[in-house]
Amino acid sequence: MMLPQNRKSFTIDEYHKLAEVGIIKETDRVELINGDIITMSPINSTHAGMVDLLMELLIVKLYKKATIKGQNPILLPTKSAPEPDIVIARLRDDFYSEKHPESNDIHVVIEVSDSTLDYDQRDKKNIYARANIQEYWIVNLIERQIEIYRQPKNGDYHFKQIISQEESFNCETIEFTLNYSDLFKTS
Repeated sequence: MMLPQNRKSFTIDEYHKLAEVGIIKETDRVELINGDIITMSPINSTHAGMVDLLMELLIVKLYKKATIKGQNPILLPTKSAPEPDIVIARLRDDFYSEKHPESNDIHVVIEVSDSTLDYDQRDKKNIYARANIQEYWIVNLIERQIEIYRQPKNGDYHFKQIISQEESFNCETIEFTLNYSDLFKTS
């Protein structure tokens, strides 16, 4: 794909300055990906419900062990400040009020995907791997499965696991286990 030559690539500091001066408004659903300001999709009720369910499960499992952040920015060395659905970060008393989490603060990034599935499987996966995020999960609402990516190397993940039936799965970067039926009710 050819990008226009007059295109402006932003740094994270420039992106934040655009928000400070009001060019980007708090109500704008955008994120910085590889220096480009990307419009995010609206959040439908199924997506929102899954994010809320995951947040509740993770807060119970990781209370006083990690900081759980929902739909807040992280700062990556790839000129990116994405706003993942959920970030499990190292426990900090200030809840990252001084500075957003960076790559080395993050245990797991979780994206809940429906209309953005291709984007999350390709572009987001790429920036997280390039930023050396050790674990990346996609809760795939379309196919009712959990995709787990680990072992980032050379801009890609070298391990992929699909959970699509009743079984438990664990996080390797901070110890906890979830069950498929915790997220997708089986009957």
